[in-house]
Amino acid sequence: MSSNALISPRTAFLGYGACAIAGCLWGTGFYFGRLALNEMSVEHMVLYRFFFATLGLLPVALFNRARLTSSEIKILLISAAFGIPIQFLIQFHGLAHTTVSHAALMVGTMPVLLGVAAVLFAGERLDTIGWIALVGSTMGAALIVLGGHRGPATQGEPSLYGDLLVVLSLIVALAWVLLNKKLMQSHSPIVVTAYCILSGTAMLTVWTLGPILLNPWRENKVSPPPFSHVSATAWIALAISGLACTATTTFLWNWGIHHVPASRAGVFLNIEPALGSYLGVRLLGEHLGPHAWAGGGLILTAAVVLTTRGHEQPDVILE
Repeated sequence: MSSNALISPRTAFLGYGACAIAGCLWGTGFYFGRLALNEMSVEHMVLYRFFFATLGLLPVALFNRARLTSSEIKILLISAAFGIPIQFLIQFHGLAHTTVSHAALMVGTMPVLLGVAAVLFAGERLDTIGWIALVGSTMGAALIVLGGHRGPATQGEPSLYGDLLVVLSLIVALAWVLLNKKLMQSHSPIVVTAYCILSGTAMLTVWTLGPILLNPWRENKVSPPPFSHVSATAWIALAISGLACTATTTFLWNWGIHHVPASRAGVFLNIEPALGSYLGVRLLGEHLGPHAWAGGGLILTAAVVLTTRGHEQPDVILE
């Protein structure tokens, strides 16, 4: 939709409202992930999360059939690999070694990374204020990372290793963004997202459960995913992560940016790091040091500047 198109007040209210709700739901993702990680490994937590997500997206794929060319199928599979098993396993391994607050603040660099990607790959130009915002966001990320401990994270403490893994997952996410954007030139965002998540979940299943098939020939057996001993709290967290933080946000975000300018809706991406860090501090008892507060402020300020100055952000799903 063009930024100059006439939008009725009702459409604008519903469109921006959908994007705001999506941003809020994304902001809870790390919190619910941490609750599940207390009882299972990263691989099993991510697998269960996307099993729940497929429950919400499978009807979309069934009722919105799309014919893909062989080259599009190749792009879809590469995108699914980057977007699901690679990105999320790296990201939540990072969460396992840092705090929810630190991980959420690092995600605040994503709008800035999208802006850089638009300059490098979409031919967009970044003006002086944009470059200042980029430098500020980079400095903010550096402050957060340098504020973490150099060794392994203890309970409730961040670590340099965990923070850097979260940053790496965002770089991987950029590849997912660019590949999805290419597919969305000929297919609707909803269809591309559903097909990508279903394909990525299948890859994640093979990666996680495949080694179990080799147990008869392994000296060190691979444990199956926990089930009977998982608490109700963890199951609820997993269900919310999959159905709300992944599947529902997909519908809300794509519907929202279809009815309002993406350049304006992009500001709601900044709800995720703000709410995520707040939940970490208030509900999990985490602490943000002065470096993290200063770095988080720089990141969020830069993200707001880049997403409210009228240029179009790529129409993508982040989580």
